[in-house]
Amino acid sequence: MRLRIATYNIHKGVSAIGSRPRIHALKQAIASLNADILFLQEVQGRHDILAAKHAANWPEQGQHAFLAGESHHVAYGMNAVYDHGHHGNALLSAYPIISSRNQDVSDHAFEQRGILHCVVQLGETEVHCFVVHLGLFAGSRKRQTEALIEAVIKLAPPTAPVVIAGDFNDWSNQLSEALCGSLGVLEVFDAKLSARGFGSYIRQLRGRGPKIQPARTFPAAMPILQLDRIYARGFYVETAQVLHGALWAKLSDHAPLIATLHL
Repeated sequence: MRLRIATYNIHKGVSAIGSRPRIHALKQAIASLNADILFLQEVQGRHDILAAKHAANWPEQGQHAFLAGESHHVAYGMNAVYDHGHHGNALLSAYPIISSRNQDVSDHAFEQRGILHCVVQLGETEVHCFVVHLGLFAGSRKRQTEALIEAVIKLAPPTAPVVIAGDFNDWSNQLSEALCGSLGVLEVFDAKLSARGFGSYIRQLRGRGPKIQPARTFPAAMPILQLDRIYARGFYVETAQVLHGALWAKLSDHAPLIATLHL
């Protein structure tokens, strides 16, 4: 089975400068990806202030439901809660989502983070999807990665296909070795992963081979930092790309990633 997987930090549906609403343009752009499963971060479930200020351009539904529309199933994990609303991660899937669970992995009071785990039914196969948005501080990311590894081991059977995607804030690529070594996943932007195999991939991670360069996704207008990732287990990676250009630069501060995978 062939799947198109995308991950995108949508910056709460507003522009990076001026907080102007972009949610309708985001819906059109996301639809153009023709993705089977989308891993979304910074999804605004509710924001009373912006809804009142931009009434004509703000959907009555939560952004997760609005973006899913009638074409995708949706699950939402609420992470940050405040007086006028909340935001978190979401999974949109063209295939049925048979279960979902959100785990709080906040490391301190100033950043509310979560891991959204969904099981997607692809025919007779259950794919375990984990939507991730890790913290800005290295210590927090390390501890949240440990929690992610523990969650995947606990919730996904060892032989089950797994996709982990989101905003890892991992600009120095410090987390891949732990994830790949513990979970048997591979990052889709390593061009050599299919040809060389898992052992060679780990040697690369440890500095014994050509340096792995994940996709640069931030800032979207001129990406220089490697913040976003797609990790997969049980799949062959056909293609992987980061989407640049004027359209994406106007929609969010992150550029989206999209990969074509085969079970």
